[in-house]
Amino acid sequence: MSKGSTKQERQSWQGWEINRTITPKVLFICFVAFVFLSWSAHNTEMDKAFVETGKAVLSIVGIGESQVLDGALHFGGQAFPIQISQRTAVNRLDEFDRENLPWLSYIEIAEDKQYDALSETWSVEQSEFLVEPIGYLVKVFVKMWETIEMGFWGTFISIMISLPLGILSSRNYTPNKLVYVVARGWLSFHRAMPELIVALFLVLMYGFGPVAGVLALAIHTSGVLGKFFADEIENAPSGAQLALQASGANSMKVLRFAVIPHVLPAWIAYIQYIFERNIRTATVLGIVGAGGIGMELKGRWDLFDYGHAATILLVIFLTVVVLELGSQKLRNKTL
Repeated sequence: MSKGSTKQERQSWQGWEINRTITPKVLFICFVAFVFLSWSAHNTEMDKAFVETGKAVLSIVGIGESQVLDGALHFGGQAFPIQISQRTAVNRLDEFDRENLPWLSYIEIAEDKQYDALSETWSVEQSEFLVEPIGYLVKVFVKMWETIEMGFWGTFISIMISLPLGILSSRNYTPNKLVYVVARGWLSFHRAMPELIVALFLVLMYGFGPVAGVLALAIHTSGVLGKFFADEIENAPSGAQLALQASGANSMKVLRFAVIPHVLPAWIAYIQYIFERNIRTATVLGIVGAGGIGMELKGRWDLFDYGHAATILLVIFLTVVVLELGSQKLRNKTL
């Protein structure tokens, strides 16, 4: 072996030593990252989650006790069978007509417990109840339909807001730099406001009901959609746009005939995603009084009516699954 080749091999070996992956700097960065993640995990009680989950697993096989498992069993024991019937005292119904009962309904006589707050005693008396075998299930479906309507109108208003702002906040179609900054800032402001926080303020303004939920969904998701619209316009291929500009077409015609046909499939996908997301979010907004099935869920949960709550959760799950299947079929046809 020549001296030249030996020297080259030594330099190559030295270069490999110098450029090796594991260096003191990398070790220091990993150590700092480990310390930070450990501190963050403790602040967010990830260590508690790990310990309690481990106790639950051991409790399943008969070793020790677990608060997590006890809570899950307590909910499961009261949540099933789910409640689909509705039972209402007749004396609490306005304009009750015994001759025209709701479909499948009947009247039964049972004990009704009344609590007297002054004497702090319970009294039991015989009362008539209107029993609707599927009454509560029908009520939940009606509330779920209201939630779907909230998601639809929230998405529709969001499109009306985000479409012009999305065009104005795209660099290649904004009139000037000031309009671009204002439009981008407006969209960022909408994205920065969570639906629950917005819904709290709107409930104060409009009162309890779905209008607060619809507007809260529209405000937040318009910021998301507007950014998606603007980014797609900016990333559209420039070939067709330059050809139309060279033929004398103005910006609006270029946007109409060269940009929108290209970005429309992506826009449709974004709108479908926002619509599904709005329906899922609308189920939560009812917790703060912004309408939809969330209000019913919050009320039943506060009363520990876990059987009714399980019915609501099941209907929400089935609705999300059906919407996902429907959106997939629609997406396959449009894209």
